[in-house]
Amino acid sequence: MSKFCNSLLQRKRTDTVPVQAGRITIGNGNRVRVQSMCNTDTNDTEASVRQAIEIADAGGELVRFTAQGIKEAENLRNIKERLLSEGYDIPVVADIHFNPEAAGIAAKYVDKIRINPGNFIDKRAVFEYIDYTEEQYAEELARLREKFTSLLAVCMEHNTALRIGVNHGSLSDRIMSRYGNTPKGMVESAMEFLRICREENFHNVVISMKSSNVRVMVHAYRLLAATMREEGMKYPLHLGVTEAGNGEDGRVKSAIGIGALLADGLGDTIRVSLTEDPAAEIPVGRILTEHFYNAAEKAETIVNENLYSPYEYKRRRTSQNGIIGGPNPPVVVITGEPDKGAIFPDIFYDGTQDWMWLDLPDFNDKAVESLKQNREKIIVLTTRHSNGIAEQRAFFLKLKENGLTNPVIIKREYSESDLESLQIKASADTGMLFLDGYGDGLWIENKSCGNIRQDDIVSLSYSILQAARVRITRTEYIACPGCGRTLFNLQKTLSEVKERTSHLTGLKIAVMGCIVNGPGEMADADYGYVGAGSGKVALYKNKEVIKKNIPEDMAIDELLAIIEKDK
Repeated sequence: MSKFCNSLLQRKRTDTVPVQAGRITIGNGNRVRVQSMCNTDTNDTEASVRQAIEIADAGGELVRFTAQGIKEAENLRNIKERLLSEGYDIPVVADIHFNPEAAGIAAKYVDKIRINPGNFIDKRAVFEYIDYTEEQYAEELARLREKFTSLLAVCMEHNTALRIGVNHGSLSDRIMSRYGNTPKGMVESAMEFLRICREENFHNVVISMKSSNVRVMVHAYRLLAATMREEGMKYPLHLGVTEAGNGEDGRVKSAIGIGALLADGLGDTIRVSLTEDPAAEIPVGRILTEHFYNAAEKAETIVNENLYSPYEYKRRRTSQNGIIGGPNPPVVVITGEPDKGAIFPDIFYDGTQDWMWLDLPDFNDKAVESLKQNREKIIVLTTRHSNGIAEQRAFFLKLKENGLTNPVIIKREYSESDLESLQIKASADTGMLFLDGYGDGLWIENKSCGNIRQDDIVSLSYSILQAARVRITRTEYIACPGCGRTLFNLQKTLSEVKERTSHLTGLKIAVMGCIVNGPGEMADADYGYVGAGSGKVALYKNKEVIKKNIPEDMAIDELLAIIEKDK
């Protein structure tokens, strides 16, 4: 799999087969498609059509609806027909969990089906180890094949595309027992289905590897791409960080995860999953895809592929200089003084610091010798390249190639007047480097500030480091965007939970609309608030249900009481 490393240093789209979803083609060199998902009741045709139109008007190219049962699957026909009558030929996607029969019905009416391999045939995970014999495991795969080929037959008959959508939070006990709750387990969960697709000569298929943990998500997609390549597969990828949350958190997490993969040349369609109105996801996705594919210039530096592994996190070992490098977490640097009452950075750059400023073209033999003589010298890593991510990563690999352990501050400069654009671009440009174990500091400078304050830049910097999981300075929230399965006001609930728990630095709290991914994502959260029915909530501590069927108006108080008791 090491050959994958060379492509990481160039922005070159991975070649894929074309997948037809209604009137649009995914993959095969087409632009990255941006999509969203409605959070309406799929049985409510009027509300569903209205929200789908809002998504389309915002620039969305596909729209997805949950179909948790036969009734919802049947009503997708009415939604599709109404959209067409309104002049909207946007491809409609059905989202299926736990119900192969609903998938078979929906596939007759929609343009694309999404199934979750973790629960298409397997039961909902209860996180119990099952010691399968080889014969027993083969029997499970045979049962899977029988149900899945029935769906493929419907898809082929009706020219319906398919997404095999793996979620880290809903892997089956069967997969976790054999491969663990890991990127490898996620990949194998998809490959079981992909191998059947190939055997049945069905290639109108897209794959996704979503997780709320950005690091796990990136490693899983990279491993999937390498595994497909080894098995001669070229299927398009749908990218997304699931349960990213809202506001700055949601944008930063999504931009880091999706951006890291777009920078690798992976990804043919994306969804930015925000706990906000679905149409708000589209502009974020547009900024992100345009940021990567508007520049024509490519980074051409190829280095020894043995210096880098894209499938695991391992922090670069560096020398220590004060609070920078060594065992210290990455620092935040800003230019000049912060705003009054600001979230304070670690370092104010005032021009007196004895740092060496370098980018890849400046990294010549003279610079190498200077750094070898002073291994604690701090490097400020800049870039003048249009593909700055690739150039900065290549710089780190050159450091390793020369045996240099100098600490490095990653610096990027922008001229943005809009905070959302800065959040998305800076996160996408720098987050991947921290995911890959590089960087002892982060320095974001915005030369055309507009309404962007120093406070905003400092907050963004800490958010990037937290999303990359290299420095925790605030409460971590895992929150799904909601869908037709959600039976409470998810956006309002998340805002209130944030307001009342934002002081709990380092704690991970999940707010989930339903039980599809809720219990699984609890494995990565300390506490969870999960919709359990109409007006009812289940409260979790890690994977364990602490309280069931709590009335919605009491649930946040109950959650806080549980947290307080555990202090």
